[in-house]
Amino acid sequence: MADPIGDYIAGLFAREDDVLLALREEADRHGLPPISISPDEGRLLQVLLAAVGARRVLEVGTLGGYSAIWMARALPDDGFLVTIELDPGHASFARRFIARARLDAKVDIRVGRALDVLASLDGEQFDAMFIDADKEPLSTYLEWGLRLVRRGGLIVADNALWGGKVLDERIEDDATRAIRAFNVRLAADPRLVSIVVPTHDGVAVAVVR
Repeated sequence: MADPIGDYIAGLFAREDDVLLALREEADRHGLPPISISPDEGRLLQVLLAAVGARRVLEVGTLGGYSAIWMARALPDDGFLVTIELDPGHASFARRFIARARLDAKVDIRVGRALDVLASLDGEQFDAMFIDADKEPLSTYLEWGLRLVRRGGLIVADNALWGGKVLDERIEDDATRAIRAFNVRLAADPRLVSIVVPTHDGVAVAVVR
């Protein structure tokens, strides 16, 4: 679907370089799901990370490494990104492109079930967490975010509008119900200051009080 507003914003603020363009093209050829964030969302993540002075970032859902590259590029020289991916093939693909972007020293891909990897990180602290993975465990991912992200840090989630399905009460599949519940939780949890930004498929942004 054409998105002239998104294209205008991306053209001004979020032009893809050769690495990002090649990543998307090769991901298509390899049959990776076409669900990476958009370039303007990548730039939004960079702005948010810069706003909180992020040095340590946690990502749930690496896929091909597209969002990881956007975020790692926003980090200072001593910054670090831990990104979690269930599929070893996707993780291998992401490693190649993260290396091509010369960011492999800043990015650590952990392969495994997200809830298991998150549990292994207990006791660590991050400045921001980006959630872009399976939707059914969203509320549990949020709990881990509240445990792992420092006060004043960010919890950000993609697909908060889920193609508009969250608005249609007739749609009651597990993923849609999970996203609705996540959004309600973000709006009501006193530990968070939150909003959904209606860009593309919706980006939920929450600051930990």
